[in-house]
Amino acid sequence: MTDIASGPAAPGSQAGPRPEAIKAIPVRHPWRWVSGALVLAFAGDIVYTFATAPDLRWDQVWKWLSGRLILEGIVITLELTVLAMLIGIVLGIVLAVMRLSPSPVMSWVSWLYIWFFRGTPVLVQIFFWFNLNTVLPHIGIGIPGTPLHWQESTNLLISAFTAATLGLGLNEAAYMAEIVRAGIISVEQGQTEAAQALGMNRLQLMRRIVLPQAMRVIIPPTGNETISMLKTTSLASIAAVPELFTRSEQIANFTFLVIELAIVASIWYLAMTTVLTIGQYYVERYFARGAQRELPPTPFQRFRRMLFTFHAPPPPVPDVSVSFPPGRR
Repeated sequence: MTDIASGPAAPGSQAGPRPEAIKAIPVRHPWRWVSGALVLAFAGDIVYTFATAPDLRWDQVWKWLSGRLILEGIVITLELTVLAMLIGIVLGIVLAVMRLSPSPVMSWVSWLYIWFFRGTPVLVQIFFWFNLNTVLPHIGIGIPGTPLHWQESTNLLISAFTAATLGLGLNEAAYMAEIVRAGIISVEQGQTEAAQALGMNRLQLMRRIVLPQAMRVIIPPTGNETISMLKTTSLASIAAVPELFTRSEQIANFTFLVIELAIVASIWYLAMTTVLTIGQYYVERYFARGAQRELPPTPFQRFRRMLFTFHAPPPPVPDVSVSFPPGRR
C-alpha cells in the first residue's frame, strides 16, 4: 500500500505507516448557552409578572375569549380582510400592468394613484369615506339634463362597513401594484421576446409566461400584506365597524376590563395570523416547485427533525490510499 500524500515508494523500499484518522472535535460555544439562558430568564420573568399580576383577572380573559360579541367581531374582521385583499390584489394587478404599459397616459395615471394612496395614512382614508356624505350628499351617474341619470344617497351607498372596505382595499391596491410590478420585471426579458416572436399578444404573454413565473416573487410579500391587513382592520373602529377590536373596546368600556379585553383581542389576532402564516408557507412551497431541486421541509418535518435528531454522526474518513499490483511498486 502506498499513501497518496507521501507519493509512490522507491523500488525495494517498504511503504510507510498510514497516518491516523483526523478526529474532528466540535468547537465549544459556551457564550451561546449563557446568552440563551439569559434570554429565557428574561422572557420567563415577563410571563411570570403578567401571570401573577394581582389586579389582572384571568378568569375574565377566559370567559370573554369565547364570548358571542367577540366571535361576531372575528367574523367581521375576516370579512374585511378578505374583501379588502380582493380589491387590493385585483386593482393592484391592473395598476401594475398600467404602470408597465408603453402608453404614457396609463403609466402616469397608475403612478399618480400609487403616489397618492401610499402617501396618505389608511386611517385618514377610512375617515374620508366614512364622512363623504358631509360634502357629497348624493352620488349619481348619467348625463346632466337628460333622463339618463341615476343618483342615490351617499349614506345608503357607503355604509360604515363599505367605507372601511374601500379605505383598506384602495390603499392596499397601491402596495400590491408595486409588488406585482416587481414580480413582473423579475422575469427575464428574453422569455417575453420569445413569446412575442411566437405571436402571443400582451394578454396571452402575461397570463401564460410572465405571471406564472412572477408568482414566486409575488407570493411572499402578498402573504405578508394579508397578515398585515388582518391587523390593520382594527383601524375600522374609527368608522364604528363592529370588528374584533371595536367589540373588545365596547365590552371594556362596559365592564372596565381594559387590559383583560386587550389580551382577549391579542390572543385571537395571534391565532388568526398563525393560521395565515402556515397557509402562506404552504403556498410558497407550492410555487417553489421547479425552482428548487428539493422542496423546503414543512414546519412539522422541521419540528420532528429537531425533536429526534440531537447530534449528527461524524462523517466517515475517506480512504485516500491506493494499492498497486505486485511488481509495480
